[in-house]
Amino acid sequence: MAFKPYESALRERVTGWIRRLGSMDILVGIPCYNNEDTIAYVIEQVGRGLKEHYPGLKTGILVADGGSTDDTRDNAVRAAVPEGVERVIFIYRGLPGKGTSFRSIFEAARLLKSKAVIVLDSDLRSLTPAWIKSLADPILEGKVQFAAPLYCRHKYDGTITNLIVYPMTRALYGKRIRQPIGGDFAFSGRLTEIYLSKDVWMTDVARFGIDIWMTTVAVNEAESVGQVSLGSKIHDPKDPAADLDLMFRQVISTMFFMMSDYEGRWRPIEGSRDVPIFPGPPCDNSMPSIVINEPNLVKEFLEGFQQFGTFYRDILCFEHFEALQKAYRDGSQGLPVPIGAELWAGILYDFAFTFHNWSRNRRRLVNIMSPLYFGRTAAYVEEVKSLSWEEAEEVVLRQAEKFEEKKAYLRTRLSRWEQVT
Repeated sequence: MAFKPYESALRERVTGWIRRLGSMDILVGIPCYNNEDTIAYVIEQVGRGLKEHYPGLKTGILVADGGSTDDTRDNAVRAAVPEGVERVIFIYRGLPGKGTSFRSIFEAARLLKSKAVIVLDSDLRSLTPAWIKSLADPILEGKVQFAAPLYCRHKYDGTITNLIVYPMTRALYGKRIRQPIGGDFAFSGRLTEIYLSKDVWMTDVARFGIDIWMTTVAVNEAESVGQVSLGSKIHDPKDPAADLDLMFRQVISTMFFMMSDYEGRWRPIEGSRDVPIFPGPPCDNSMPSIVINEPNLVKEFLEGFQQFGTFYRDILCFEHFEALQKAYRDGSQGLPVPIGAELWAGILYDFAFTFHNWSRNRRRLVNIMSPLYFGRTAAYVEEVKSLSWEEAEEVVLRQAEKFEEKKAYLRTRLSRWEQVT
């Protein structure tokens, strides 16, 4: 199905709302799609936060819906919002996806000349009014232009972040942003202009790629970035073996695409450094249990290797392919799948190198990565199943160090290819 590109994601009713208001100090954008169970709670918490912490500022909530077929919009209308906090609910225009929803929020923020913009997931169950202050203050006070969330999460929550996006982003760009695709960000009006200057709204960025795109642009082009402690994140979790295929493809495609876009910036970077962390709600260990179907992860890995093994042989260097073959043999015999952090870093760099040099079938390339992601997830689950979430976090941090150490391998592959070509 072909989608028509639009000059703006906003509809006339929203631009009329913007003209009436003229300006707004803080705009909170909430992208949503079929979130009838949580949308009212999110709006009410945001409204309370804006009223309690910023009573003297002009504030508002923009709910950008993707055409929900349940009662999301009705529940958003019925949500209680304090007097003085503006609200508008609408269906955005453009390619379906979270990124297009964000585009509408960026456009509204620019027209309203907003000083601080916050975007929040619509399935949050742990959001409190304190989150609003924690996210907005560093922007309003000019301490950073971009603030990413820093959560306490269940050790099985966010495996794409833990195993791919965090270690890759940290190693490439040298900044330790723990949740690059956390979904809940704050940023300045200046950064909004930078986002809107980029024509990406007919790509994977317009779908699930928006979070990693925003973070990557920020770490490369914003004057300063930081993190905000938000305590525990409780939302609608997903089993990576069953639910994340589309998100996986769009996030990883965008991440690899951005690597090419900012190659001149990341290639000389060595190691990584901390970014400022601003205080917020503490962790309370209230994270709900998450069940992962480990046998299904192993099954997906084994079947994927059987189907795509010849492709893996061509994409991976000899050493990495031999190690992957051993992981397949062990898994086939009912043993744990031994895809450790160092091997995993090498595999991802091999795929990043191939993505960089292919001009066709990039989507297929990312698709055949997913069985390997399932295998690495199975290995991670096996490693941390008896650990606390704090101990599992140490495993994730040590993995990121392996990615930094292995980055020289990626540079070498690129340099050798450039010499040949």
